[in-house]
Amino acid sequence: MVAFKKNQEDYVDISLGRYEFFFQKKYTVLNTVNDFLIGVWFLIGSFFFFSNDLQDIGTWLFVLGSFQLLIRPTIRLVHDFHLRKHVKKQKQGKEKV
Repeated sequence: MVAFKKNQEDYVDISLGRYEFFFQKKYTVLNTVNDFLIGVWFLIGSFFFFSNDLQDIGTWLFVLGSFQLLIRPTIRLVHDFHLRKHVKKQKQGKEKV
């Protein structure tokens, strides 16, 4: 059975039998905004390489985009740590019952 529920911390829990998926909206938004900005920096940087005068700025945009590519796994790790904490709390709550 698939069950969707939303708790007070604005998480979305999806239960599929014994498996539970857990998402927090702010992490989804952070990932989406970050991915969008990566695309913008690389696109603009690519166009800047057509002009000799703008190549330095284009290079810096590529550096900025590359840095943001490092942010993606960082956001995922932070989410996973919060997920782990949430799952532990749930398990502790069930054991006390």
